[in-house]
Amino acid sequence: MKLETLQALLADREAKRPVVLVQNLDSGDERLVHPDDTGDPLIASVREAARDDKGGIVDAEGQRIFLNVFNPPLRLAVVGAAHIAQPLTRMAALAGYDVTVIDPRRAFASEDRFPGVSLCHDWPDEAMAAFRPDSRSAVVTLTHDPKLDDPALGIAIRSEAFYIGALGSGRTHAKRKDRLAAEGFGEEEMARIHGPVGLDIGAKSPAEIAVSIMAEITQALRRRVAV
Repeated sequence: MKLETLQALLADREAKRPVVLVQNLDSGDERLVHPDDTGDPLIASVREAARDDKGGIVDAEGQRIFLNVFNPPLRLAVVGAAHIAQPLTRMAALAGYDVTVIDPRRAFASEDRFPGVSLCHDWPDEAMAAFRPDSRSAVVTLTHDPKLDDPALGIAIRSEAFYIGALGSGRTHAKRKDRLAAEGFGEEEMARIHGPVGLDIGAKSPAEIAVSIMAEITQALRRRVAV
């Protein structure tokens, strides 16, 4: 890799910006391409590779091109340090997510209950504004408390987060939508929320519910339509 390419790659990594190193295996030419770029002849392949977190060799007019993906880490914001959050944060970490638990209630969001997890004790509106959900972020609310869940959801649904989930029954979710509608959110925006959260697998225990949530997050991530 050329020095100037390496320096640019390190700058993208520092900025946590997705980038793909495009290398011509026949000519030795190389360049960096970002998924939000336009005009590059390989942009469709670059976007697919970045979306799938999977590089490889593609053919371009008889030339062998290697795509090497450098994505920032996937992130998960969990609002509410509930019982479900404990197994969920462990599963998400194993799946490669940088996890942040947001809860101003320090007795719940404690090091003892969440060892090794990033904890934020700010109110969810402030915490989510600082978290800044992007296209590699998932957000899950677990508190059942509108004062905590609703502000976080309001920020999430107007962000690029690829997944937004909210704990609660169908009835609870209907009331949640009524509150958000009163705050000016439209049906299309609120449709982004997966509520009740998680795949319908008949989960009962906190660990089983965490499995259903992590499965739905994975489904949302891997079945995204390429731009």
